[in-house]
Amino acid sequence: MKEVSLYTDGACRGNPGPGGFGAILVYGRYEKELSGGEIETTNNRMELLGAIRGLEALKEPCSVTLTSDSKYLVDAFNEGWIYSWRDKGWNKSGGLKNPDLWEKIYELTRIHKVKFVWIKGHNGHPYNERCDALATAYADSFNNIGENNG
Repeated sequence: MKEVSLYTDGACRGNPGPGGFGAILVYGRYEKELSGGEIETTNNRMELLGAIRGLEALKEPCSVTLTSDSKYLVDAFNEGWIYSWRDKGWNKSGGLKNPDLWEKIYELTRIHKVKFVWIKGHNGHPYNERCDALATAYADSFNNIGENNG
């Protein structure tokens, strides 16, 4: 099984507001950057979407070390919350937000062997800083929609 490092971050301008995610896949000397976003979203949604898009980009089952500055994402797996949410059918009435994304990332962890690692954000980690730059640039790009249509 190939060993891959995945770094992710999410950003939102307002919460909710325009948001973006950044993800970087590292395999040996190869790196692949991904970014995307939504015009009306939340920071947690972008954190989850970055992890999902990174895992979806893998072409075969891999052993992945997923590094994120989102305690919510990392703790959901490392503290086992995800299994309780799954057992309750991803029930939003229990207070779970973004059940569609939690279910999707859970499904992806059934394909890939994923180890979740938390790092402090905005603390000089090169990949975390780059993911933040990708995420914020995408979030900021929504402010430019329509500016040149006049």
